[in-house]
Amino acid sequence: MNFRRHQRRDEPEINLIPFIDVLLVILIFLMLSTTYSRFNELQLTLPSADADNLRERPAQIVVAIAADGRALIDREPVEGRSVERLAAALRSAADGRPEVVVVIAADATTPHQAVINVLDAARRAGLSRLTFAAQGDARAPAR
Repeated sequence: MNFRRHQRRDEPEINLIPFIDVLLVILIFLMLSTTYSRFNELQLTLPSADADNLRERPAQIVVAIAADGRALIDREPVEGRSVERLAAALRSAADGRPEVVVVIAADATTPHQAVINVLDAARRAGLSRLTFAAQGDARAPAR
């Protein structure tokens, strides 16, 4: 006779702690071996905008900046690329009107420094109302 009680076998346990440890080691390895992209390596395409036309146009000065950094203020070329010359040309174009809007129309491949020079020149000339021109989206429906 068998007087021993019938023992139930315990269900096997799955221990998750070693599994989590291995996953953390793999995660740390991947984080350390990943190379990160630099912002100067990105290829940027400037956005296009489709805004409604203004009903009332304020006085504005259009500053066009070519791809090589040359600037035209109201279709008049500015000699040199220094901030001082740009500021003097903006002052004379503003003709004492402080509420003039400066519209910066830069080529898509214009160096960032050329746009910053125009922004700095506008600040030095006392012109605080600035905007950027963008090309309308040709695929957008007409309103």
